[in-house]
Amino acid sequence: MEMALPVVSLAFVMCSGLAHSIWNLFAKKSDNKAVFLWAMYIPSTLLLLPVLLMELPGVPRQPGVYLSIALSLALNSVYALLLAQTYKRSDLSLAYPIMRGTPTLLVPVLGVVFLQESLPLLGWGGIACLVAGFIVMSGWLQRRDGAALEVKPFLLALSVGLCSTSYTLADKLNLGYLSPVALLVVTNIGFILGLTPSALVSGAIRSTIVHQWKSFLVGAVLSPGSYLLFLFAMSQAQMAYIAPLREIGIVFGVLLGLFVLKEKHGVSRIAASAVVVAGIFLIAVSGN
Repeated sequence: MEMALPVVSLAFVMCSGLAHSIWNLFAKKSDNKAVFLWAMYIPSTLLLLPVLLMELPGVPRQPGVYLSIALSLALNSVYALLLAQTYKRSDLSLAYPIMRGTPTLLVPVLGVVFLQESLPLLGWGGIACLVAGFIVMSGWLQRRDGAALEVKPFLLALSVGLCSTSYTLADKLNLGYLSPVALLVVTNIGFILGLTPSALVSGAIRSTIVHQWKSFLVGAVLSPGSYLLFLFAMSQAQMAYIAPLREIGIVFGVLLGLFVLKEKHGVSRIAASAVVVAGIFLIAVSGN
């Protein structure tokens, strides 16, 4: 019997995608990516840390449980480092579809294979639409001027996507031991640890926060908020449905890159966004 996709989960995951694309826009625009991303996660981590400390004594004392939590922390550290490097070397409208599109393909497949989840044929058709749209947005096909996709930005963005896929799988398991709020603190700590050396060495912490305090405050709310919404949605529905739907943020990310940052290749990426919306609709229908 298929598990229906709750309306609340659908709303949470769509809002999560929008919030995620907006804070990535601010990260891309920031002068020092590593410092901006590092500082952005500190307020919510300090605020919610007591929740994690209260829940930890109740976590099952099994090596596998602690290994899964440690894995999430480590993967988020690597994710943070790669994200900062990616935005130094690539457009938002190019990197964002690759980073977010990778989990769209891998997470549902791995969820079905390893977590005994299920996805109907209509859902797989939706994923096919998503992947096709991501390919066009990302520039995986040869450009009209004959120029090939730059290898380094592509590989960096792909690595971010693989990290995102991995920590999503780990966090799906961790939701069995921790609440979404406590788990958010774990992922935040991993993110902060990954960027702490770069932030401290830069000597630009104070200047970055002072000169970009408005973007910093918005990012400090939207970044942890976007993943918290996703965790709540994932705790109520199958990952095979939820993970692809979150990638509506790709459409927002492409539009923000094109119209706010004035990046190129607008027509093809906007057209691909329509294909993505169709895929999202198919996945949502298949989950009900």
